[in-house]
Amino acid sequence: MPTALLTGFEPFHTHPDNPSANAARALHGLQVGDWQIESALLPVEPHAAAQQLTEALDRTQPGAVLLTGLAAGRPQVTLERVAVNVMDFAIPDNAGQTYRDQPAGPAGAPAAYLSTWPLRATLAAWRAAGLPGHISNTAGLYVCNFVLYRALHHLAQGGRAGVPCAFMHVPANPAVALAWPEDRPPLPYLPDAEITRAVRVALESLNGNS
Repeated sequence: MPTALLTGFEPFHTHPDNPSANAARALHGLQVGDWQIESALLPVEPHAAAQQLTEALDRTQPGAVLLTGLAAGRPQVTLERVAVNVMDFAIPDNAGQTYRDQPAGPAGAPAAYLSTWPLRATLAAWRAAGLPGHISNTAGLYVCNFVLYRALHHLAQGGRAGVPCAFMHVPANPAVALAWPEDRPPLPYLPDAEITRAVRVALESLNGNS
């Protein structure tokens, strides 16, 4: 049975939890559709994340890669269409660092990569499962965009550019929403079980499309 690599991120910034990590833990070791799920938890720091992601890609040699992360404020699950070769963020990562106009990839790497995932098939699968979702045209310039770029670059450099690879942003869960400052507009959220279900359906949508 082919392996799908599923990643989530540790908590970061002021968020006490990260629902992407919870979904990755919940699905680790399970058979989901045509896939055996191998999960990895990535640090919210680009250099350490790149090392751990590369090691996981080389170790598992996956037939599909679904990277996930928290986008607090988004009301729905989203698939990212593109990763760009830029790091530019003012919110410190978990090593306390910020970056301005820095490349996400090594010297000579392309300006951007498009996701190789069947995005529309996943949107249709979400809709059929009663899960609103959409395609996003910007993954931001934080560590989420960085790991999508690095995954697509590593696959391309290894002659595996055809492997389905995507980044899925998930909304806040109750723990993140409860910690949101009371003087700010209420934060949209989904229960962890629904976020995990959306990740599962995204993986199942690859059946017959990989």
